[in-house]
Amino acid sequence: MRDIEIKKQLARHIAGGEAFLTVDEMLKEIPFSQLGIRPKELPYSFYELFYHMQFAQKDILEYCIATKYQPHKWPQDYWPLKSAPASTKEWEDLVLSFKSERERFQKLVLDPETMLTKKLKKDTDHTLMREILLVIEHNAYHTGQLLIVLRSLGLHHS
Repeated sequence: MRDIEIKKQLARHIAGGEAFLTVDEMLKEIPFSQLGIRPKELPYSFYELFYHMQFAQKDILEYCIATKYQPHKWPQDYWPLKSAPASTKEWEDLVLSFKSERERFQKLVLDPETMLTKKLKKDTDHTLMREILLVIEHNAYHTGQLLIVLRSLGLHHS
């Protein structure tokens, strides 16, 4: 398989939905009024999970492209302080940020100059390929949790 075909496949997986419902489809199903509800037996709301996904994806993207990356504090920086957004604007900005960063990741992957196996930092063995797979795996994991929240709220039935 040629490098460009591998890059195209990775870009599709970054978007999600190759094997399950996409985040974008789930975002259409959750009303603003239910974003902060933690269903019975679950320790998180849809908003909390989505915030975490966006923050982690942005952090990994920054790690890949920033010349002077500043790590964040785990776990406090990666999770919101509240279970729901304060306003529809805050929610819309979060969704827009997630989609924009996902698109930036895809463009980075598809760039002909991008070398998937080149080390990103001198002091690690981390490559762009490692970080891409990390984003795909992380988002897939939490996408499944988003679906559990939707089902627990009675918003998705298939």
